Amino acid sequence: MRTPLKLSAAVAAAALALTTLTACGGSSAAGPDDKNGKIKIMVGGLDKVIYLPARLTQQLGYFEDEGVHVTLLTEPAGVQATTSLVSGDVQGVVGFYDHTLDLQVKGKQVESVVQLAHAPGEVEVVSRKAAGDLTSAKDFKGKKLGVTGLGSSTDFLTKYLAVKNGVQTNEFTPVAVGAGQTFLSALQQGSIQGGMTTDPTVAQILDKKLGTVLIDMRTPEGSQKALGGPYPSSSLYMNTDWVNSHKATVRKLARALVKTLKWMSTHTPEQIAAKMPSDYAQGGKELYAQAIKDTLPMFTEDGVMPADGPATVERVLKAFNPNLKNATVDLKKTYTTEFVKK
Repeated sequence: MRTPLKLSAAVAAAALALTTLTACGGSSAAGPDDKNGKIKIMVGGLDKVIYLPARLTQQLGYFEDEGVHVTLLTEPAGVQATTSLVSGDVQGVVGFYDHTLDLQVKGKQVESVVQLAHAPGEVEVVSRKAAGDLTSAKDFKGKKLGVTGLGSSTDFLTKYLAVKNGVQTNEFTPVAVGAGQTFLSALQQGSIQGGMTTDPTVAQILDKKLGTVLIDMRTPEGSQKALGGPYPSSSLYMNTDWVNSHKATVRKLARALVKTLKWMSTHTPEQIAAKMPSDYAQGGKELYAQAIKDTLPMFTEDGVMPADGPATVERVLKAFNPNLKNATVDLKKTYTTEFVKK
């Protein structure tokens, strides 16, 4: 039998869960599939600019225009979002495309149906205190480096940059610090010397003078320099079986997201920022608009996978990931352009 205290805690937890769903613009009544057009999509950080198209599509009303009622949920890292998809808790994930390759070699068939970005949008930063000892990826050895989560895309990319520059993955320590305030605190307190994160966290680090940019991958040019090619990142990916049995619904989702990408390409960062929830601009409206401006080059305008993008991702992952190193990946099964090209 529950004590009154435990009952109060349970009620509070339930209220918090309901508030989270409502704040994400959805309903807690969303079912396990798309019955009545209700879909759950997990985002690897709703307030991250790299995943901005998901919430913006909802803010612009494009999902509803297509007749799909989307509940956007949030996890601090893409790896946790992927877990939700595999377990069947959600029908889609807005996260990094690289997880589709990682999942394929683990026996799970998942595919990107809308490619939102052709660059990572990620930035490796270094704290001001460690700036003298950490001047490039060659200096990762012996350092504690922040990532959103272990097994996340920031973890993947950090390991690749290390290996590419002669540092083995066991010679530095990845530390799961999330993003936003938890990342800022870790940097400020010295529990990490540097780390990989995205806007608006990057903008806040620079504004508060907590650190500086070491490697910038927010543009296709930055991706080319750091990774040797375009790196398709933010995407809507779903279980292939579900996609094949719900094509009409996927087509509606794709149309809505592509419409948003086109809208973004014809509006200013300030106009985009004005459409987003006010609490996303934690560093202030001007700083948030700057964060969007700095990250905008990463996005595609049509949702189409860049032709040589999947090969870049495979090469990057095979450089450090023992699961993929000797595995055969069927890249054609990790994405589809069927829905965006129509």
